Amino acid sequence: MKCFSIDLDGTLLNSKHQISEENIKILHHLQDQGHTIIFNTGRAFEDVIRFDPIKKLETPIFCVNGTVLYSKSRDIVYEAELPLLTFQKLLPILKQFGLWIMVYTNQGGFPCRNPMIQDKSSEEIERIFQDYDYDQIFEKKDIKIHKIMAVSRRDQLEKIDQVKKLIEDKFDVSMASSHPNNVEFTSIEANKGAALERYQQLTGQQFDEIFAFGDGGNDLPQFKAATTSVAMGNAPFNIQHAADIITKSNDEEGFAYAVRHLLTI
Repeated sequence: MKCFSIDLDGTLLNSKHQISEENIKILHHLQDQGHTIIFNTGRAFEDVIRFDPIKKLETPIFCVNGTVLYSKSRDIVYEAELPLLTFQKLLPILKQFGLWIMVYTNQGGFPCRNPMIQDKSSEEIERIFQDYDYDQIFEKKDIKIHKIMAVSRRDQLEKIDQVKKLIEDKFDVSMASSHPNNVEFTSIEANKGAALERYQQLTGQQFDEIFAFGDGGNDLPQFKAATTSVAMGNAPFNIQHAADIITKSNDEEGFAYAVRHLLTI
């Protein structure tokens, strides 16, 4: 059984955050041929199923970099979380760098999730995060923290590297960047590659081949777990260098282009 593990932003989605008709056509072809499609993304579940083509497909969805795994019937089969104490310790470090901090939880995003700021100006984003009170998160009953995402302004990318160096080896967390201006922290048990292996164990399925498609640092673990890894033409050089194949960009329907060549469609 072939498995196609597909990132969304920068991969299946174009720069307008849309899924092209050609990519939709290929997704349906894969499903009709009996292959397993998995949407393997840093997004929360709510930000994945808002895309009608995805919502209509009966496929597993791996959310928040492998933190929450949904079966094709959309039942949660696995969920990891960051300890509240870890969040408590990370928060002041991220704040001192003046980063925009988003906390993904089982009760929504605080103050929001990344798709909600993707098309906003720095000034608009600043107003969302300015003086936001994160202490309210600790008052929520049965709260589970799935991910902490810290984002810098586009002209302050050095802050992300500084944070990574400061955090590295000091916290028991998984750390990755889906884009150069962010860093994402999840449970040490969670990443896109571990999710692929865990899903097979939990469901008893065994994939003969895994084709992983991605464009960001959070895709590197799924590249390692894959039989064949495919980097998008718009991916940074280090991501392309880690892949087996480089396809066209997400604005050139690189996903569909790669699948056609891999399966000789």
